Amino acid sequence: MTKDENDKRLAYLRGIVSRLPDKPGSYQFYDKEHTIIYVGKAKNLKARVSTYFHTEVDRFKTKVLVSKIFDISYTVVNTEEDALLLENSLIKKYNPRYNVLLKDGKTYPSICITNEYLPRIFKTRTINKKWGTYYGPYSHIGSMYAVLDIIKELYHPRTCNQPITKEGVKAGKYKVCLDYHIKKCMGPCVGKQAYEDYQKNIQQAREILRGNTRQVLRDLKDEMLKLSEELRFEEAEEVKRKYLALDGFVSKSEVVSHTINNVDVFSITSDEKMAFINYLHVSNGSINQSFTIEYKKKLNESDEELLQLGIVELRERFNSDAKEVIVPMEMQGVLENITFTVPKLGDKKALLDLSIMNGKQYKFDRLKQAEKLNPEQKQVRLMKELQEKLGLPKMPYQIECFDNSNISGTDAVAACVVFKKMKPSKRDYKHYNIKTVTGPDDYASMKEVVGRRYQRLLEEEQPLPDLIIADGGKGQMEVIRQVIQDELNLDIPIAGLAKNDRHRTNELLYGFPPIHVALKMDSELFHVLTQIQDEVHRFAIEFHRNKRSKRALHSELDDIKGIGPKTRDELLNSLKSVKRIREAELPTLSDIIGPAKAKIVFEYFHPEA
Repeated sequence: MTKDENDKRLAYLRGIVSRLPDKPGSYQFYDKEHTIIYVGKAKNLKARVSTYFHTEVDRFKTKVLVSKIFDISYTVVNTEEDALLLENSLIKKYNPRYNVLLKDGKTYPSICITNEYLPRIFKTRTINKKWGTYYGPYSHIGSMYAVLDIIKELYHPRTCNQPITKEGVKAGKYKVCLDYHIKKCMGPCVGKQAYEDYQKNIQQAREILRGNTRQVLRDLKDEMLKLSEELRFEEAEEVKRKYLALDGFVSKSEVVSHTINNVDVFSITSDEKMAFINYLHVSNGSINQSFTIEYKKKLNESDEELLQLGIVELRERFNSDAKEVIVPMEMQGVLENITFTVPKLGDKKALLDLSIMNGKQYKFDRLKQAEKLNPEQKQVRLMKELQEKLGLPKMPYQIECFDNSNISGTDAVAACVVFKKMKPSKRDYKHYNIKTVTGPDDYASMKEVVGRRYQRLLEEEQPLPDLIIADGGKGQMEVIRQVIQDELNLDIPIAGLAKNDRHRTNELLYGFPPIHVALKMDSELFHVLTQIQDEVHRFAIEFHRNKRSKRALHSELDDIKGIGPKTRDELLNSLKSVKRIREAELPTLSDIIGPAKAKIVFEYFHPEA
């Protein structure tokens, strides 16, 4: 598009904006093919839409959206609530490219009570309201099965799939199945259970699914007392069994307060790309519904905007008629005749905290699921987290860590391990023999090794690390800083992992002077950092142990010029010790390794000869 064409497009759009009414409504943006690419709502259409065309708009995503707009339409409504409802329906209908994407989890199962003469109760993932009434969906499968189990235990609804009619029962058309014989069905198909009794059980099951368990308990208790007064003790005993079973089930459910009834609870947990909205419904003091939906952000939408959409979507989905809604933030003009409560203390605050916890757990579960499918996603997340914690200029793709190892200054060595994308890159590991330091001086050894490492990288023009980690506290960090900044004039961030009195790593240090960086010891990032520390310690100890082993196995024969390992082994295999080799005559040695090499060995041990 040329500059003239773009100016003409913007002039056309500003002309539409200038004619918009100062009333609530919904607006729609269209692209070049006249496809709806964005749907919005406004308390004042003219004021809201004009903000998209201000020259000072600095959001990149908004600028991209405006560059795609070629036409605008709008719908005027009476209230802001109507605008929100209209926006929600249009987003679901057209699924515009730049609106948040609702991932609604339609695959979660629900419980269905059919519309048959003798209704059935079962779980299903297919929703067809012609078949019956649906309760759910249930995001926690265990809760759904718990409800189904208590209903089956109390009321024994039929489980057979055959269509049963009133006429068929009267005509004796059906036969009892195995469930009847094992007392899981009362045989309503053959008249063993009265139709009215079966329907009464189904009605009580509906109340349980609605969360009205307290009312069902009261009804059962009244019925039990009435039967006792009529001296129908066997029937009263059966009702008592149901009462105790249901009471035990209710006692395990989340009970907040019996004074809280028919209340909705909403919370939002969001990041740069996604938002998770959790919904709880409380009836008679018990939580009988918990569900979380997720939105994929497209245009830097605020939490309040997304929460408004989520409230409308979830109340519509679950047919909620609650007049009180508990939310984490002040909300104005969302829904009429609804009271929005932002609790600070008490049972309602406990409900809100529970909803927030569910939203965070759902986000965590989705994150783990995504990381299993794409392991690199976890590595990038950890690198970003470390970058934010330390305030690094870029993500620490390559991290290097150093450690020394010696015993009273003998066989002093050092090691460097390299982690790339939070994973060990073993081909880049390096070990060093300490050359310039005498005695056990860890600081001097560290200074020598760090200088050798990065001087060589500079000479070979190899990539430098994004972060150096010292296996120690402030002292080791200062030694590395002297080499990196003062001697080599490099700008590489340096961190340290300090240990406590029990020699356990307990803090991350960064900066000069070093300061403590807040990091939970049970976090994934802390585990990765301690893995780096453990790895460099293991690598240094292994190299030190190998060096000591080689020195311990060193033979005097190794010092004889012209005698290699093969000849040495032949002599030791034949004569068993260096002492016997020293005492051996020249002919004996010649028989083993030949006259030329025998002469070298003999002259080494008998220089006077």
